[in-house]
Amino acid sequence: MKEAVGSLVKDGDTVVIEGFTHLICFAAGHEIIRQGRKNLTLARLTPDLIYDQLIAAGCAKKLVFSWAGNPGVGSLHAFRRAVESKPPKLELEEYSHFGMVARLAAGSANLPFWPLRNYDGTDIPKANARIKQVDCPFTGEKLAAVPALRPDVTIVHAQRADKNGNTQIWGLMGVQKEAAFASKKVIVVVEEIVDESVIRSDPNRTLIPGLQVDSVVLEPWGAHPSYAQGYYDRDNDFYVAWDKIAREEAGLKKYLDENVFGVKDRAGYMQKNPGLAERLKAKDLICAGVNYGY
Repeated sequence: MKEAVGSLVKDGDTVVIEGFTHLICFAAGHEIIRQGRKNLTLARLTPDLIYDQLIAAGCAKKLVFSWAGNPGVGSLHAFRRAVESKPPKLELEEYSHFGMVARLAAGSANLPFWPLRNYDGTDIPKANARIKQVDCPFTGEKLAAVPALRPDVTIVHAQRADKNGNTQIWGLMGVQKEAAFASKKVIVVVEEIVDESVIRSDPNRTLIPGLQVDSVVLEPWGAHPSYAQGYYDRDNDFYVAWDKIAREEAGLKKYLDENVFGVKDRAGYMQKNPGLAERLKAKDLICAGVNYGY
């Protein structure tokens, strides 16, 4: 992780750490903080705790997003402090969920923009001058349009990949594929690295092909406190506890000092949290197999 972040993530980059509910790569965010990256534009549909930590650590200058919060709990307190300070310490660029999906879809397709209808009756275009209006060349209908998003770096957590970066994900998915294909550089972080024959035996599960991947990082438990389907559960207790940890700057700084700066890597983080693996490790629930015979 140290090598991947050190070589691919630079000050001033636009960085996407994607994942929807599960497979959110906290380990990569922590390494970015440890390496002291500055002036990053952080983009994601649903920035949650890891972006709160990156903002608190002073890594971010701008947030491009469609919703921000501690899922099921409440606000992101470092995010709120940065936005509500006078003057604000964080620039905001807000879209709808589908607006962000459309931006990444345009980037992945190498298109300059993406048309959509879902800003009718909303005030978001008034708050974001980058949302434009275009006339459909076929019907004359007026549509909203959002510009392509092409991140400098996308970081995706996944269950497994081979050494060439062919990456497989199962369970709930977000826009990991679109974000990876839109990005100039891609870091894939996985729970395990498997032989190429394993990937080939189940090709439909391959979401990101190795040709799109610049670095593969083996980092078990790298998504904690979010979850990795089939490997470990979501740490709901952590999300609840974060509200108190982050409510005051001193508490958040203490957390970063102990659990980010105070450890060398993810293995050190796990040692700092004894019993975590036993408490959250997933039980087996194997799906039915398929016959790829011919």
